[in-house]
Amino acid sequence: MQRAYRTELNPNNAQRTLLVKHAGCARFAYNWGLAKIKDQTSKPNAMALHRELNARKQSDFPWMYEVSKCAMQEALRDLQRAFGNFFDKRAKFPTFKSKRHGSTSFRLTGTIKVEDRRIQLPRLGWLRLKEAKYIPQNAHVLSVTVSEQAGRWYVSVLVKEEAQPLKLDGVLGIDLGIKTLATCSDGTQYENPKALATYETQLKRLQRKMSRQQITSNRRKHTEARIARVWATIRNTRQDAIQKATTDIVKNKRCQVVALEDLNVRGMVKNHCLAKSVHDAGMRQFRTTLEYKQKWAGGLVFLVDRWFPSSKTCSACGVVKDKLSLRERTFVCEACGMTLDRDLNASVNLMYTASSAGINGRGDAKVHRLATV
Repeated sequence: MQRAYRTELNPNNAQRTLLVKHAGCARFAYNWGLAKIKDQTSKPNAMALHRELNARKQSDFPWMYEVSKCAMQEALRDLQRAFGNFFDKRAKFPTFKSKRHGSTSFRLTGTIKVEDRRIQLPRLGWLRLKEAKYIPQNAHVLSVTVSEQAGRWYVSVLVKEEAQPLKLDGVLGIDLGIKTLATCSDGTQYENPKALATYETQLKRLQRKMSRQQITSNRRKHTEARIARVWATIRNTRQDAIQKATTDIVKNKRCQVVALEDLNVRGMVKNHCLAKSVHDAGMRQFRTTLEYKQKWAGGLVFLVDRWFPSSKTCSACGVVKDKLSLRERTFVCEACGMTLDRDLNASVNLMYTASSAGINGRGDAKVHRLATV
């Protein structure tokens, strides 16, 4: 099993300069290879491009000797992969990477050593880590990706290790929402931090301030850096809530099957009254995170059809309502009189749907509906 461990670096000023040089060389190699392919209209070959780049390095690009050759080599491999995705109609045609607006990152391979508080990378030497004993020291390291976000450097170590499945049993339904991040069929609820709504006022003030400043001024660059830090805080707050919720579901619930609704997020954001809140909830990120964690544990995620009326269906008698507005947060069944929280009712219906499909840890064919809730 391949798994990536991501943590923050604590480099000094000289190391920061060398990190920026590695990222710049990787970006230059990517753009150089893309221009070469466009001019020659030839099939992209990362190894052939790297050999040609090495041949011209001494005469045309001597500054590349200051960094590891792996940064350029892996960038050209990314370019070849980008063209492969384009030919398979999975992505658009590759474009040039911008120094100002592009992502600052590079990937390294080769001799990489990990200790409690530091990591050794080719040509970079030993770099301090802000988190101790997080990256496994005895695992086989495949590659390392170093990236920068809002002035902070991170390292992602891809390792190959043995899978450690958990003892799983049963089915769990989870309803994703805006008011509550996730509601489980056993009654557990996970709060939505609403990170964007929390920092929206601060963002508006900074963006108004930046719009009045000159484009080439140092004050505008300082304001841009502050905006980037706010966006990083929003992203980290959202990701922290999703990571903690999914870890609790996988490790503490220990269900063989987790049922989720296959939400059409792209269609949901067309409602301009809900678009910002839907994006802020991170529903797709929650699903992706839960899928790979369930896979690590030996379970699976069952996706229920998006047209299934999970919110309109009574979890006790199965009667489907004709209409249910978003303002109705409590589900009241007119047939049997059951009263239940709207999200909890939907999660129970998702659990029943996965169970009736014959997918659960106990091997039961079906889970019968509750007589009383």
